[in-house]
Amino acid sequence: MIRPLRRLAVTILPLLLLAACAPAVRIKPTAGLLQAQTAREQLLAGADHWILKGRLGVSDGQHGGSGSFSWTQDGDHYAFVLRAPITGRSFRLSGGPAGATLAGLDGGPLHGPDAEALMRKAMGWEVPLHDLQAWVLGLRADSGPAALSFGENRLPSLLRQDGWSVDYRAWDMSRQPPLPVKVYAERPPYKVRLSIESWQFN
Repeated sequence: MIRPLRRLAVTILPLLLLAACAPAVRIKPTAGLLQAQTAREQLLAGADHWILKGRLGVSDGQHGGSGSFSWTQDGDHYAFVLRAPITGRSFRLSGGPAGATLAGLDGGPLHGPDAEALMRKAMGWEVPLHDLQAWVLGLRADSGPAALSFGENRLPSLLRQDGWSVDYRAWDMSRQPPLPVKVYAERPPYKVRLSIESWQFN
């Protein structure tokens, strides 16, 4: 069941390993920048009902995969759907406090108490889904201490937390508060790249 899925991941990896761009500006945190970030986090603290869509790429340094995705967050419950290009195959990870289910696999769905463990077991992907729920909003997660650097737009440019480096490549400045649209998370050899095309808050 798992081997065909790994072969599929290898074939679609190149489609979303996005090209490198010019080095980002990194500004050391000041009291004013940190105060503004805290205010952003307070405004978005209750934002736990949303839908985002875009493109996802993951890699373990040797293998990986990519495709379009949709992520529905409904309080403590979520549904994450990845659609692979070429094959059109879909995988759906859903769950909440009681556990998680990964569907779309040969042989039937997998169930377990932890979504991240299911992704690791089925695909070999290390995806920090719990922390990403905060990181995709440009917030620090509740998993421990975090270090921030800022860009010229006075928004986070680099977030280091829980062993991961989260690089914010672009923001939607038309929203208030602004929201990230390109989020690259890395903990060598693992990489997760999100290119967000649409946000919808409920």
